[in-house]
Amino acid sequence: MNDTAINEEAMTGAEFIEQFESGAVAADSFHHADHVRLAFAYLSQYPALQALERFVAALKSFAAALGKSERYHETITHAYFFLIRERMTRSGATDWQEFARDNPDLLIWKDGILTRYYTDKTLESDLARRIFILPDIPNLTPDKSNPGV
Repeated sequence: MNDTAINEEAMTGAEFIEQFESGAVAADSFHHADHVRLAFAYLSQYPALQALERFVAALKSFAAALGKSERYHETITHAYFFLIRERMTRSGATDWQEFARDNPDLLIWKDGILTRYYTDKTLESDLARRIFILPDIPNLTPDKSNPGV
């Protein structure tokens, strides 16, 4: 893993994917918003299920290269991935900067959007880490950030 920080903001989505898959993204510079941007890049480049497969493989490889395979979390990964896909589809967003500006709630990690859909107990479970679990909090409040929901 290269320890050189990469200027992700200056890269295209395809370049960001290539840098990430090649191990050129420094672990200490890859945070939650970067995960969201990477998912956005995959979804911009590939059909959804192929994008998910590649995204998951890349994240697992990244974690393994750091000796932290246990950090990969299937439920969190899939939930964010499909929230990003839904928002992209609803808005028609094709530009990362525009998407990020219009969806700041997806970029918040601590007490982020998943707290609307999952209990802490569920997200902290080994099962949720290993497989995708459907949301366990009924969403009775409309998502005001997405008209039409």
